[in-house]
Amino acid sequence: MVPPKQATIMSFFAKKPAGTAVKTPKSKESVSPAGSGLPPNNVASPTPSARGSASLGSSSAWLQTPDSSRTNISSDVPSSPAPNKRLLAIDSDSEDDAMEVDPSEHEFDDSQDEYKPNGSDHDDDDDDEEEEEVDHDASDEEMQTSLLSPQKKAKVGPHSTNNLEKFHAKSEYKATSIRAPPPKKIRPSTPEEERYKWLEDVKDADGHRPDHPDYDPRTLYIPSSAWSKFTPFEKQYWEIKSKLWNTVVFFKKGKFYELYENDAAIAHEKFDLKLAGGGRANMQLAGIPEMSFDAWASTFIANGYKVAKVDQVETALAKEMRDQTAAKKEEKIIRRELKCVLTAGTLTNEAMLVDDLSRYCMAIKQDGRHFASVFVDTATGAFALTEFEDDENYHHFETLMAQVRPRELVLERGNLDRAANRIIKNNVSVDTQYNVLKPMEEFWDYDTALQRLARAKYFEAENLDDFSHYPKVLQDAKESELLMSALGGLLWYLHSLKLDEQLVKVGNFSNYTALNKGQGTMILDGQCLQNLEVFSNTFDGGADGTLFKLVNKCVTPFGKRTLRAWVSHPLRDVKQIRARQDAVQLLLDHDELREALESRFLGLPDIERLLSRVHAGSLMPKDFARVVSGLETMASLLDWMHSQNFGLPLLDELLAKAPAIKEILQPWTTAFDHEKAKNEDILVPEPGVEEEFDASNETIRGYEQELEAQIKEYRKLLKSLDVCYRDSGKEIYLIEVPARVKVPNDWQKMSMTAKVHRYYSPEVRHLVRQLQEAKETHKLVALGVQGRLYARFSENYREWLALTKTVAHFDCLLSLARTSANMAVRCRPEFVESERPLIEFAELRHPCMPNFIPNDVHLGGANKNLSLLTGANAAGKSTVLRMTGAAVLLAQLGCFVPAQSAKLTACDRIMTRLGASDNIFAGKSTFHVELSETERILHEATPNTLVVLDELGRGGSSSDGLAIAEAVLHHLATHIGCLGFFATHYGTLIDSFRIHPEVRPQRMGIIVDQVSREVTFLYQLEDGESEGSFGMNVALMCGVSRAIVDTAEEAARNYEVTQRLRKVGFQGVPLGLQSDAIWSLDHTPSPRAVSAMESMSLAL
Repeated sequence: MVPPKQATIMSFFAKKPAGTAVKTPKSKESVSPAGSGLPPNNVASPTPSARGSASLGSSSAWLQTPDSSRTNISSDVPSSPAPNKRLLAIDSDSEDDAMEVDPSEHEFDDSQDEYKPNGSDHDDDDDDEEEEEVDHDASDEEMQTSLLSPQKKAKVGPHSTNNLEKFHAKSEYKATSIRAPPPKKIRPSTPEEERYKWLEDVKDADGHRPDHPDYDPRTLYIPSSAWSKFTPFEKQYWEIKSKLWNTVVFFKKGKFYELYENDAAIAHEKFDLKLAGGGRANMQLAGIPEMSFDAWASTFIANGYKVAKVDQVETALAKEMRDQTAAKKEEKIIRRELKCVLTAGTLTNEAMLVDDLSRYCMAIKQDGRHFASVFVDTATGAFALTEFEDDENYHHFETLMAQVRPRELVLERGNLDRAANRIIKNNVSVDTQYNVLKPMEEFWDYDTALQRLARAKYFEAENLDDFSHYPKVLQDAKESELLMSALGGLLWYLHSLKLDEQLVKVGNFSNYTALNKGQGTMILDGQCLQNLEVFSNTFDGGADGTLFKLVNKCVTPFGKRTLRAWVSHPLRDVKQIRARQDAVQLLLDHDELREALESRFLGLPDIERLLSRVHAGSLMPKDFARVVSGLETMASLLDWMHSQNFGLPLLDELLAKAPAIKEILQPWTTAFDHEKAKNEDILVPEPGVEEEFDASNETIRGYEQELEAQIKEYRKLLKSLDVCYRDSGKEIYLIEVPARVKVPNDWQKMSMTAKVHRYYSPEVRHLVRQLQEAKETHKLVALGVQGRLYARFSENYREWLALTKTVAHFDCLLSLARTSANMAVRCRPEFVESERPLIEFAELRHPCMPNFIPNDVHLGGANKNLSLLTGANAAGKSTVLRMTGAAVLLAQLGCFVPAQSAKLTACDRIMTRLGASDNIFAGKSTFHVELSETERILHEATPNTLVVLDELGRGGSSSDGLAIAEAVLHHLATHIGCLGFFATHYGTLIDSFRIHPEVRPQRMGIIVDQVSREVTFLYQLEDGESEGSFGMNVALMCGVSRAIVDTAEEAARNYEVTQRLRKVGFQGVPLGLQSDAIWSLDHTPSPRAVSAMESMSLAL
């Protein structure tokens, strides 16, 4: 494989004595390219027969990134009459990259997975021919697309394929001579002989086929007979892949990541990457350059795949150094390890995250109505734990799922019941990934989880029973068996992804309450979040038209995540609401202040996420420099805000809570070279900071100085000032001498042109080797230094995080101010403290619909508490209900509302019942679900609750539905005394509640043309009762034939006459009064209830 921006020339060498030059031939032969892949859980793997097995030439080199243009990179394989053929291999950081040219005259050691050079004989046919140079600066766009399939290639357009004209001699790669194996050692080359039989009949590690109920798609069975025949490379690969069968494995080879067998086939079929049939160890392969790994990994993940990254943990030179010091003979193969497994819900790399909001991975454990859940945002390292006893319909669990909306779930096989599974499916996106673990073995029980938590040594402890240094939340969780089991399932899964240590050790654990009763915030349950379209719309489940999208004007990524928490839990304390309103008012009134803050926030990186990666030691140096710079900016900004003396309680409180970090941050501004970190992505500590680093640098400088002294001696020896050093690929410090100058016999000629020859002297070759080994050692030293610096920086993790959260709160206030400023009509809601609740809006508009016709809303206070709303179909009743709920939510966020005026008492919760749905998983009809949710409202609503009911009773028969609607409305109005809307098509309810002191009949205005039957909707809320639902008129407007409408209208008239006759003959006591009488036998009626009953009695 050819690394990014580099190419490899396949050359032919004939034997010549040492010290002679190497000639680069001119003839070229095009090489076929490669491609890659592997399917997610819900994508079927291609069958072996469908994977294809096209043979490849002697070598291959392709570069590609998603959706880029393409240039074919050719090999240089000359045809020569010389009998002694040689193979030039790709000489990269990996020793596994050599490929065979002529098997008949090569030696191959079957104990290794690569061809090894046995000599460096050279050909000196023509010293006068200019040495061909290669340009490694060919554009990424040209070289990367050479990996794409011909179909994809045709879409890119014309391009040059003659990249060899661009190659230059400064390439990091060089061609070297190696021997290939004799014929008897060659593996069979035909596809039929090479296919692994156990891939044709796939089984999991326990021997189960895919149609078995216990089949585990994560594992692959490989028979012992196959293991014994594997080369070391095959063994290395299949040891990893057999445990990650349903994961795309990107296997590092030199400067490339390669994919094999099924992974390669999927990459070819799904992503148009080229497939090489006779690839590594005769496995099908596809490949991408290492520089484009993030882009390709993101593409696979976005399409539902999991991605495993296997890296080389040593270079070829490091392997040689290891071999020299090894006590016993080791396998001649470069060491590789599984570094991480990337999934949609556990991404930590900022470059792969598609948005700034949290992506949660959630583990759930159920025991009857008892639920426990632990979820983590892997990008920030924040864990949340929750446990609760739920009601019959799992409303608490539904609220949790609607608020968190996890991207990935970790479940115990067979644990959740059907109703819980239905709630999950209704509240998560369709591309959410499910990970079903085996009970006990993977999804740990209480004892196993506690034991594994202690043995993992995530936190300091004197022994396995010492939890004194654990976060307080984890110490408390020890008391719950169900919660510890949920934590155990999540820990097992994170461990399988190589993420547990870097996340758990941060210690960022907190308790989470979905329905936070009595905690100073408004309660919004799952039904309310859905019905008011807070985070997802009812059209396609997306964010368009949602309340959160309206208010989310945050500049910083961590501000957006904080705002989402604000929207999930609006304020209920009037003092806190007013303090937030004051801050929003200040920002709204001072444009220059708002703009100044926004401009400073605009350039901040996602420090909250980056801090987690610093703690894990996985952050790139350039990003570490961004973290330090961002913290400096935030600290300076808060100092400036301190000096402004705003005099507002909320701002003063936020500034007072912000940690003073200038003193602890100052040393980090000079601890390392920030410019090199930003520009070269390397962490170079300033002299004196790290002694080991300084000593290693000094060693390197010593060898460089010796080399400089040596070249000066050679200039004197050869009596030529033109003698100098020249680098050519990996061959550094070549002694370049004019062609006319004679050199000592023990110098070895490495290359030549018409004017100069390049050599290695024994002294320089020795010094170069020492320098290379010193630099290799320095890499390890630098990694150690980086780890120590990150560890010291993370000692103040709490202070850095607290500062970030302070800035996030300011960003949220800015967002509310900008949202308010964008409203064409706006007002600051007035919150009053009154025994009688009220909600009053004058000319209220829907916040997400700027062209919506304004309406006045008056509930409670001097008006009646409940609006009994009737009106024609499609007249806008549901929109008015949602508009009122959204306005109340906005007001209690501290935001302005789109109205001329607003006055209200704080609501403790908003409860809604809109739409109709069933629960087939629990065997519950639409009517059953409807009444179950209504029962919860009757049980949990208070006088300070806003209740919104739309068409209650339509799931049953007309008589049953009407009776239930009347009973529920009476209970809400008489016994609970809450505020709200009761929208219905039961017109007769108006007669039953016409004289009720807390029920106000209202309707949506319309104009009906009696001749054409056309209905004009005014979308205006007004007092009075609707003349009907006008269903026939709407049917005509929808295109139903007039004949059918006439028949339906006649049937409706007959039904109305029958109902009228029944009503005339009815002399009984109204249902509401009967209910009051029965209820009063067991309760002491409230004064309002007594007043209501007396009024109705007098009226009767």
